[in-house]
Amino acid sequence: MSDSKDLERELSEMLTEGEYGSEEERREEERRRLSPKYEIRIQTTLDPIVEETLNYRKIAKEIDGRYDEYLKKTGRIEKKPE
Repeated sequence: MSDSKDLERELSEMLTEGEYGSEEERREEERRRLSPKYEIRIQTTLDPIVEETLNYRKIAKEIDGRYDEYLKKTGRIEKKPE
């Protein structure tokens, strides 16, 4: 039983040693694999959802007002023709 564990340990060491040439390379690889802590967000002047919604509303009548709340938040809601 201990022979198989020794073999597994040796195999594991061989695989991990061959992967990196030095401790510094191993640490660089670990840093690269970490997910970033921060997100970068860019604020745009045009909202593509609003633009597409307004274009579709010019073409066809919407059955439900599912985007009305979103358009109200952006301040771009258009008056419906009566």
